[in-house]
Amino acid sequence: MSTEPPLYLRVAEELQARIESGELSPGTRLPSVAEISRQYGGVSNSVASKAYRLLVDEGLVVSRHGAGHYVRSPDTPELLVRRHRRRSEDSPFAEGAAEQGAVGTWRHESTTAQASDIVAARLGIAEGAAVMHTSYVYLADERPVQLAESWEPLDLTGQSLVALPEVGPYAGVGVAARMRVLGIDVDDPVERVRARTATRAEAQGLGMTPPGPVLAIERTYYDQATGRAVETADIVMRGDRWVSVYGQRPTG
Repeated sequence: MSTEPPLYLRVAEELQARIESGELSPGTRLPSVAEISRQYGGVSNSVASKAYRLLVDEGLVVSRHGAGHYVRSPDTPELLVRRHRRRSEDSPFAEGAAEQGAVGTWRHESTTAQASDIVAARLGIAEGAAVMHTSYVYLADERPVQLAESWEPLDLTGQSLVALPEVGPYAGVGVAARMRVLGIDVDDPVERVRARTATRAEAQGLGMTPPGPVLAIERTYYDQATGRAVETADIVMRGDRWVSVYGQRPTG
């Protein structure tokens, strides 16, 4: 009988060693199951899947459905910095969290809806027009830090692969990257930011007891060429966990 450990254990141990040595830093996106399988000579995908399940169970790795596996940070940063990422091809939230040593994940739910008078005014469409409405809960190392409600006009996205923001080949890549699929380049979003106390529902969603301060952001993206609004969102961020930075320091 062979005394060698199962291959999935060897894969897990080698990844664990790279994580513990610091070669794979907190927030790093790990190789996909298919990449691991190729690396080990074309073995079954189940080998990599079992290795990742073991690392998740041991608390070294976080799995995000549809986006792969990330190295978990032992400590979520006390303060998260939010910056706009215009050319991002991945999730701006996940990228920003990873750079700060956290794993950014989110829960979401999308449904078709009719634009309210407020949403219609922000998108420049008729009240009652069809929109895709998506609700988000964003987490840093599995702790909720941000909520969002997003609306996009279905007469713009409805017949495309980006109609559902979190489903399909362009799931989770952010508004700017998804709009580029439609041949639309967006300007930096227009944002109105104010501080207030969280509502009871927001506090519950963000794990704030008692309700504390939040940053409430009304954001709208516009098509550079036409000026048309392509997405609008209401974002609520924990005021004790976030600082929002606008603009970029010049270099040279």
